[in-house]
Amino acid sequence: MKIAISSDHGGNRLRQEIMQLLNELNVEYVDYGPDSDESVDYPDYASPVANGVASGEFDRGILICGTGIGMSIAANKVKGIRCALVHDVFSAKATRGHNDSNILAMGERVIGPGLAREIVAAWLDTPFEGGRHERRIAKLAELEDK
Repeated sequence: MKIAISSDHGGNRLRQEIMQLLNELNVEYVDYGPDSDESVDYPDYASPVANGVASGEFDRGILICGTGIGMSIAANKVKGIRCALVHDVFSAKATRGHNDSNILAMGERVIGPGLAREIVAAWLDTPFEGGRHERRIAKLAELEDK
């Protein structure tokens, strides 16, 4: 599995924590920054992750900002992206199992590093269930063409 990861300034510290987890799990990733805590615009950092996942260059992506809201909105503007804003383990498992989410968004100002690590681990480990959920994912794709 190959992951694209990025944040804005509000998620920089949590991104560092998640990259450490990915290293521990031996998960390949590409970091799109930023390189400092200076204020940046979240769409600029969500875009390469979302486009990379949509193109198939990456299997999944992780985006982090202060709340996760801006990043998730920006990512979901890209066709083929199903970015889920998650702040608990149950939702991380559900969005993979039922929604086949391909990008995970989290908020550094909402959750701490321990919970974030649990969420990422659960999200990476949970497979898409398919079945009745495939029909629903197809309907989401149809909405992108309207």
